[in-house]
Amino acid sequence: MVTIFVGDDWAEAHHDVHVMDSDGVRLASRRFPEGLDGVGAFHGLLADHASDPFGVVVGIETDRGLWVEALVAAGYRVYAINPMSVARYRDRHTVSGAKSDAGDAKVLADVVRTDCHNHRPVAGDSDLAEGVKVLARAHQSLIWARGRHTNMLRNGLREYYPAALEAFDNLADRDTLAVLGRAPTPEVGARLTVPQIRAVLKRGGRQRNLEHRAAEIYQALHTEQLTAPAQVAAAFGATTTAAVGIITELNTQIATLETEMGAAFEQHPDADIYLSVPGLGDVLGARVLGEFGDDPNRYADGKSRRNYAGTSPVTRASGKKRAVLARHVRNRRLYDAIDQ
Repeated sequence: MVTIFVGDDWAEAHHDVHVMDSDGVRLASRRFPEGLDGVGAFHGLLADHASDPFGVVVGIETDRGLWVEALVAAGYRVYAINPMSVARYRDRHTVSGAKSDAGDAKVLADVVRTDCHNHRPVAGDSDLAEGVKVLARAHQSLIWARGRHTNMLRNGLREYYPAALEAFDNLADRDTLAVLGRAPTPEVGARLTVPQIRAVLKRGGRQRNLEHRAAEIYQALHTEQLTAPAQVAAAFGATTTAAVGIITELNTQIATLETEMGAAFEQHPDADIYLSVPGLGDVLGARVLGEFGDDPNRYADGKSRRNYAGTSPVTRASGKKRAVLARHVRNRRLYDAIDQ
């Protein structure tokens, strides 16, 4: 069986492809558009040089997307090469710093030709595990986005409304959003009465300890504080109203995605295994399952799994020097879930 090696340097709109034989001799190089027409032309080019799909080894800098799925479905051996590794391989061939898409495609072809044994093929995770990963990543991204917006809100409140920071610890909480939506400036907040605050909290969803919480907020909003000029406070009030609307919507979508994610996670046959680990519930369990995947051949051993998660240390030894350091090259989303 003839084996050919293919480097695929992908971009949003096109793919630069370099095909070589086992001796490194260029067989073809072409640029294909993204989409169905590009995939069809790509298959046609490879069919001219290989009769068996298993004889096609592809190197590409991503492990996801419709294009990669099409390559895997065709039966090619597809390797996702880390872009950092590709940059190191590029330095083996040139020291000028020159870089091009066509040149990177050749580097990727050389990577899978000479060092295929040092890389692992794209994981064959199930569709259910891929779906859990999509939901878990979207859920986590929305939480990170909410954190950024609450930090922006906090910075704004410090500039003109310190009483609000005294009244509320969690700026993404429903009580906070309800009151700030009703009173985005210190002037309006100082005019609120306890019954008005209680009504706002009730509309926001609070059902217990209404009187006590309303009294606490009233006292905080009526404390003496430094004030900003009226026009500046009004401008900040407009930004606070916008931030409250964004965070409120983020809370809604986070809750919706969490429900969808939990339902998908519980359908997976490995869900009970993850839930048996202390500290993992539906949310963190779904994140860990999604990032680890469910392909039983994805990791060579337990250490490889720990390396991917970033929980195993890195040893640097040279001569008489030896240091054991934390591993910072890792799956950031997986490490965050495991850390929690």
